Amino acid sequence: MNKTILLIEDNADMRENISEILELAKYKVHTAPNGKEGVRLAQSLKPDLIICDIMMPELDGYGVLHMLGKDSTTATIPFIFLTAKSEKTDYRKGMGLGADDYIMKPFDDTELLDAVEIRIKKHDILKSEYSKTSEGFTEFLDAVRGLDELKKISDESKPKQYSKKEIIYMEGSTPNRIYFVTKGKVKTYKANEDGKEYIVSLYTQGDFFGYNPLLENMPYTDSAMPMEDSELVVIYKEDFFALLLNNRDVALKFIKMLSNDVTEKEERLIKLAYNSVRKRVADALVTLHARYAKDKVEIFSMEILREDLANMVGTSAESVIRTLSDFKEEKLIEIKGSTIMFLNLDKIKRMRN
Repeated sequence: MNKTILLIEDNADMRENISEILELAKYKVHTAPNGKEGVRLAQSLKPDLIICDIMMPELDGYGVLHMLGKDSTTATIPFIFLTAKSEKTDYRKGMGLGADDYIMKPFDDTELLDAVEIRIKKHDILKSEYSKTSEGFTEFLDAVRGLDELKKISDESKPKQYSKKEIIYMEGSTPNRIYFVTKGKVKTYKANEDGKEYIVSLYTQGDFFGYNPLLENMPYTDSAMPMEDSELVVIYKEDFFALLLNNRDVALKFIKMLSNDVTEKEERLIKLAYNSVRKRVADALVTLHARYAKDKVEIFSMEILREDLANMVGTSAESVIRTLSDFKEEKLIEIKGSTIMFLNLDKIKRMRN
């Protein structure tokens, strides 16, 4: 399918000339004679690329870029400024607002087409969907390393093996990396003076964790440990901020890949404070199913230490064992060693209310 380009240019001769060049290169071109009309067309057409003059009446190019950047449906469209101005201050202002490129008049056909092709190709790379696996995340990193702004990203972001109960990081330590789970299960937890643990969050394949302290420039507020032998991709602090700060499209793509579980944490803390042990065990089982059951099948088995389950619930292992025994008698679950089989998930869910 031919790519669509929106050209915003107030000079009729220039507008016609550029349109002809782009159409000969098999692009589908829409034109606007001023900034206001350009914004309207961009919002309705959602073109693959926008080329915009800076000096225009009514609404200049900077105003166009500012307005489109505030709209989530147009903020990621590649944007090329077209101008006769060559002062560095104008260049910096445009790039600071989020422009992807700058073409100075006069220009030749090849210069224009090269700039258009490069920007569309980069945007296509970043529009791709990457699976939440080791291979998918590696594809994402390889793709963004091809961009000029991100060529220095370390190639050390490779999967690393962590053994069950191996410390990933400790509460109070200084963060210098984030983690992406490609295999296994990871818990983050807090411990009191007596060594009693409370599990804060659970992570599985496709989840990122450990990035909030980096964003807040604060020590870790919890500790992290695999619940089973696991594989994690480590992303170092410099690479993390490069992905967030050096390219607008990459930042939006990367942010979309990150998961934010603040609401989930708040809900779990409320339930911890007010719910009975029976309700809290039921809630923990539903959480485990939601996190780890493939295709969300109703009948599902998983191995979990009673100690870990107790830390999730916020009670003793003995209380969890008694409650699980009750659930077994009620034919909600089956127990074999440390493995729990879910038999009646709907009823377990209703018990939380």
